[in-house]
Amino acid sequence: MLVLGPLGLTAPWLLLAGLALPLLWLILRATPPAPRRIVFPATALLAGLTDPHPQARRTPLWLMLLRCAALGLAILAFAGPVWRPLTEARSPRPLMVVLDAGWAAAPGWDLARGQALRALRGAAGPGRAVGLLLADGGPDALVTGTPEALIARAAAAQPQPWATAYPPDPQAALAGLPAALDTLWVSDGVDHPGRADWLAALRARGDVTVVPPALPAPALMPGAPDGGALRLVWPVGAAPVVQAIGPDPQGILRPLADLPPGPAQTRDGIRMAAVPIDLPPELRNRISRFALKGVASAGAVVLADDRVRRRKLALVGDARGDEAQALLSPLHYLRQALAPATDLIEGGLADVLRAAPDVIVLVDEPVGAQAGALGDWVSAGGLLIRFAGPVLAADPDLSAEPLMPVTLRPGGRDIGGALSWGDPRGLAPFDPQGVFAGLSAPPEVQVRAQLMPEPAPDLAGHVLAALSDRTPLVTRRVQGQGQVVLFHVTANPDWSGLPISGVFVQMLDRLVASARRGQGAAAQPGDAGLWQAETVLDGFGQPRPPTAIAPVRAADLAAGAGPGRPAGIYAAGQRRLALNAGTELVRADWPGAQIRHASRASGVALRPWLLAAMAVLLVVDLLASAALHRGGRQGGRGGGWRPRLRGGRMAALLVLLVTLPVPGAQAQPAPPQTGLTRPAASPGSEPAPEMAGDPAGDGLGADDPTPDQPDPRLVAAAGQFALAFVQTGDAGLDEMSYRGLRGLSDTLAMRSAVDPGDPVAVDLEVDDLSLLTLLYWPVTPDQPVPDFRAYLRLNRFLQRGGVILFDTRDGDLAGLGGPDQQAALQALAAPLDVPPLAPVPGDHVLTRSFYLLQGFPGRFADAPLWAEAPRHLDRRDGAPFRDLNDGVSPVLIGGNAWADAWAVDDRGLPLVVVGRGLEGEHQREMAFRFGINLVMYVLTGNYKSDQVHVPALLDRLRAEGRAGAASGDGAAPDGPDRGGPVVDATPGGAP
Repeated sequence: MLVLGPLGLTAPWLLLAGLALPLLWLILRATPPAPRRIVFPATALLAGLTDPHPQARRTPLWLMLLRCAALGLAILAFAGPVWRPLTEARSPRPLMVVLDAGWAAAPGWDLARGQALRALRGAAGPGRAVGLLLADGGPDALVTGTPEALIARAAAAQPQPWATAYPPDPQAALAGLPAALDTLWVSDGVDHPGRADWLAALRARGDVTVVPPALPAPALMPGAPDGGALRLVWPVGAAPVVQAIGPDPQGILRPLADLPPGPAQTRDGIRMAAVPIDLPPELRNRISRFALKGVASAGAVVLADDRVRRRKLALVGDARGDEAQALLSPLHYLRQALAPATDLIEGGLADVLRAAPDVIVLVDEPVGAQAGALGDWVSAGGLLIRFAGPVLAADPDLSAEPLMPVTLRPGGRDIGGALSWGDPRGLAPFDPQGVFAGLSAPPEVQVRAQLMPEPAPDLAGHVLAALSDRTPLVTRRVQGQGQVVLFHVTANPDWSGLPISGVFVQMLDRLVASARRGQGAAAQPGDAGLWQAETVLDGFGQPRPPTAIAPVRAADLAAGAGPGRPAGIYAAGQRRLALNAGTELVRADWPGAQIRHASRASGVALRPWLLAAMAVLLVVDLLASAALHRGGRQGGRGGGWRPRLRGGRMAALLVLLVTLPVPGAQAQPAPPQTGLTRPAASPGSEPAPEMAGDPAGDGLGADDPTPDQPDPRLVAAAGQFALAFVQTGDAGLDEMSYRGLRGLSDTLAMRSAVDPGDPVAVDLEVDDLSLLTLLYWPVTPDQPVPDFRAYLRLNRFLQRGGVILFDTRDGDLAGLGGPDQQAALQALAAPLDVPPLAPVPGDHVLTRSFYLLQGFPGRFADAPLWAEAPRHLDRRDGAPFRDLNDGVSPVLIGGNAWADAWAVDDRGLPLVVVGRGLEGEHQREMAFRFGINLVMYVLTGNYKSDQVHVPALLDRLRAEGRAGAASGDGAAPDGPDRGGPVVDATPGGAP
C-alpha cells in the first residue's frame, strides 16, 4: 500500500492510466481539416443567407473538463484509495503474532486469520524475524522461522473444537526468542487460563497490539446434571435462538423446535440464562443436538447423549396376574404413564438390577435382602422411585426401612384412622424452583391416606410436593450420584386420585428426566476403561467422523474437551457420553496493551464514493449534451456553443431529475396478474349480458356487498396457492383451523414442490371465493347458516372447480361422521349443489395422489371419508372404482378433526395430543399424509386416475386398428373422421 498522508492506495500503479488524460484532451479538441476555397461566381447568390442548424467547430471547454474529471475519478477509484488506513508501525524489532484458535474464534475466523496474515506479510518485506503462537493447545503451538513458512502455517490454521489454550509456561516458551520484540495478538475476546501471564511476559519484551472481536461468541452448555436444561451465555443484546435438531418422521435432520431461554442475569457485560428442555418425550428422544441458530462454532452446539434421550425403567411390584384384578394393580397405572417415554422392563428386584436400568420403580415393597446391591446402584447414579401402600404401612419396622428419603411412621394416616383428617386433602402449589416447577396442582385431586414422616430439622429440604396442610406428598434424598424418591401415596387410586390425573404423568416424566442414563453415564474420574470417539465436531460445530483419535480415559473426559479429545460423542460399552466444547464467557482485559479494533483496521474505502461521483458526472454529461443547442448567428470563423433549454426539454429534464431513484426507497410492486380480473369494456361498447347489473360477475346483482377490487389477501392466496378455511364465529375453532392449515402448509413446503402462502380466513358473507381452490369448513352445532348470496358464491365456486372439505369433528362418536347423520351439516349443506356421495373406497385416487394410504385419519381415525359417488355402478368384470369415478369430487365430508392433528404452535410443535405415545405420532403423520394427498388431488385433478386408463385405451385402439385392417381401408369402422381420442402412453408417475 502506498500511503500519501491520510490517503492510502492499494493499487497505486493504476494511476499511470492518468497519463492518457492529455490524449483525451487532444481527441476532444480535434477539428476537421479546413475547407478548400474554390472560386465560383454563382456563390454571390448565397450571400446573406443564414444556416438554421449550424454545427460547432469544437467542444466547449467546460464539457471537456467535465469528461476529463469523470475519467480521472474512474482511474483514482480503481487505484483502491483508502482514507486514513491503519498501517503497521515501522519497527526494526522482531514481530510475534499470537492467534487464538479455540471455538470462540470460529465465528470471526476469516477476519481474525486475515489480520494475522496481513501482519506476517508486512513483516516479510523488510525481512523482520517473526514468530507465530497458534493458541490451539497443540504441542508445537509456538514456532519461529521465515515469514513465508509462518504465512503458510497461518493460512492452513483452523479453529479447534475446544477452548483456546496457551503453553503453560510463557517464560520457558519465549526463552529462545529475542529479548525485545513487538506483538500482535489477534484475540477471540474471551479470558482463558494463562492469558494474563502471557500478556505480562510479552509486555515485558515490547509493545503489544491486541485486535479483539466486536463481541465475544455466545456459548451453549449443558445445564443441570439431570439433562433437563441447557445454559446459555452471550454478550449483552438479543439472545440467540436455541434450536433442537433431530430427524423428522421422514428421517431428515432438521430443527424440531425452538427453545426459549428463561430469565437472564447480567454480569460484566455477559448475560446468562437457563434454557429448559420442555418438550414432549417422543420429540425429546429424537433430538441429536442443540445449536444456536446462525452461530458457526463448536461452543454453540450441545450434543444429546443418554442423559437427554429415552431411559430404561424397571417396574418392581405385585403384578396381580388375575385378569379381573389387572386394572386394580398399581403397575397398570405406572405402565400407562411411563410406557410412552421409557423402555419398560419388569421382574424381581434382583433380576432388574442385572439389567442395569436407569430408573427402578419399587411399588409398596420393602427392599429386603437386596438393600446392599440396590444401595450401590443408587450411589452409582441410579434413580429409585418408591410408592407407599398397605404393605409398607403395616410393616412394624418401617422406620428402619433402608433406602427411604425420610424416616417414616408405621401405620400412616387416613380418614377414620388414628391420625385422621376431617376431610381429604388437596395438593399445595408446586415449588416454582423445584423439579415440578410450572406444573399446576389440579383441585380435583384429593388424598385420603398417606405415609407420614417423623419430624426432623431437615424435613423441609427433602419435600418436592406437599398437600394443602403442608404434609409431604413426595420426598427426595440424594445418595452419592443418584437419588431416592418416595411418593407417600399408592400408585393406584386406593389412597388418592393422583394416579388418574394428568399431573401424575407429568410428575413422573420430570422425575425420569432427572435420572442419569446407565447408572451415571457421565464419565467420572474414578471410572475404569476407555472411551472411543464415535462422532466429533470441528471448530465450526459441524460433525465429522473421527480420524486418528486414540481412546480416551474417563479421567481425561471429565476434564472437558481439549487436544486429543475434541467435542463429540464417546462410547464405552452401552454408554454414550457427549463431550461439549462450550465454556463460561469472561471478557478479557488488556492492561498496558494497545487496542485496535478489527472493524476499523482497513480504514475507509473511497472506491464506492468515487465511482458514485463518476456516475453522477456521466449523467450530468449526458443531460448537458442532450440539452445543448447552438443559438444565435454564426459569424466569421468563430461561432461557439451557447446552451439553451427550450420549455419542453426543461420540463423533461425536471421530470427525469425528480424520478431518479432515491437510495433506500423501494417501488411498490404491481399487483400480480392472476387472470381472474375482468377486462374493461372498450369505449362505446355495450356491457356483456352476463355483466349487466352484475359487476361482480357472480350472479348476485349490483348490490352485492363484494367490493369492486379483490381483497389483497385473496389475490395473494390465488398467486401463492394458500389454503383457506371458513370462519365459524367461534374464535377458538377459527384459531385451530388457522393453526392446522399453517402446519399443513409448512409440511407441504418441506415435502413437496408446493409452497403455499399463509392460510386465509374466509367470510362467506363478503369474500370472493373465485380466487380460491380448496376450502376447509369445520362444522359446529351452533354455527349460523350463511345468507343466500353466500350460497350463490359457494355454488359458483363448486361449479368452477373448487373443492370443499367439510369436517364435522365428531369422529370419536360411534355412528356419526357421515353426510346424513348430523343436523348442523344438513342445515349448512342443504342449499349447495352437492352430488350424490358415497364412502371413499380403498382404491380411490385420494389414496395414491402422493402417498399410498389405507385410511384418512386426523385427530380421530374411525370416521369414514365421503366423496362423490360413481356416476354408474356397473362393476362387472371387476371394474375398480377408479375406472368409474374419473372426476374430482367437489365436496368431501368427514369427521376426523384434521385441523386438530395438523395444528402447530409458533415453535412448530403440535398443539393437540393425538392418540397415545408413538402410535399417536404415527397417526399424526398419517393425518399429514392425507392432507398432502388432498392438496395434490385438488391441484392435479384426476391425473393419477387417468393413468390407469392407458392400457384400456391402447387395447381399444388396437382392436379398432385390427377391425379397420380387416375392412381393407385401414380405418376405424366409423370412418377416418370419427375424431377418436389422442392417447398419451407415457407412464403416469410413481404409484
